[in-house]
Amino acid sequence: MSKSLTIDFVSDVSCPWCAIGLKSLEQALHNLGDAAEVTLTLQPFELNPAMGPEGQNIDEHLSEKYGSTPEQQEQARAMIRARGAEVGFDFAMGKRDRIYNTFDAHRLLHWAEGEGKQLALKNALFAAYFTEGQDPSSHAVLLAAAASVGLDTTAAAAVLSSQQFAEEVRTAEQFFQRHGINSVPAVIINQRHLISGGQPAAVFEQALREIMAQS
Repeated sequence: MSKSLTIDFVSDVSCPWCAIGLKSLEQALHNLGDAAEVTLTLQPFELNPAMGPEGQNIDEHLSEKYGSTPEQQEQARAMIRARGAEVGFDFAMGKRDRIYNTFDAHRLLHWAEGEGKQLALKNALFAAYFTEGQDPSSHAVLLAAAASVGLDTTAAAAVLSSQQFAEEVRTAEQFFQRHGINSVPAVIINQRHLISGGQPAAVFEQALREIMAQS
C-alpha cells in the first residue's frame, strides 16, 4: 500500500543548489516508485527580492552579499557544475553573468500549479537561466518557457501583464520565512520534516523512506 507524502519544495529560480536539489528529489521519488503517493508543491522564495529590473553582475553580487573572493567563487562554480552533471543538469556558467529579479517567475509558477504544469515550468526556467543564460525576469523568456511545456501563452501573458497572484506569492514567502526558512532549497515533508540544501538523491531517498516507515 502506498504511503502519502506531501512535499513543499521551497526555492528560487536563480538558486543553483535549488536546481540540483529538485533534480535529486525527482530522482529519489522515481526510486520510491509506487511505494509513495506524492503531492509536490513548489513554493516561492526570493534570494534577492530588492533586485532591480536591470539585474546585477554575478561576481559583483556574490562579493557584496557573501564577501566571497574570485577564487572562492570559481571553486563554488566547479562544485556546482560537478553536482549538476551527477543529476543530468548542465550549468553553462559562461552564458550566465547576471542575477535578476524573480518575482514574476514566481507569479507564473503559482499560476502554472493550477494548470498542472508547475514542475515542468520550474525545470524549464532552471534550464533557461542556468543552461541558456537567459533573463528569468524577462516576460519574453517566461512566455517561451511556458510555451515549451504546453501552457497557454495568452493566459500566461495576461498573468504577467497584471499583478495577478502577487499577494499569494508574498503570503507564501512570508509564511515560510516566519517558520524559519531563510535559505534554500528547503524541502518540507508532511509539514513537519525539513531537509535543507541540494542533497544527493540517496539522501533524499533515505529520509523519505524513514518518514514513510514512521507514518
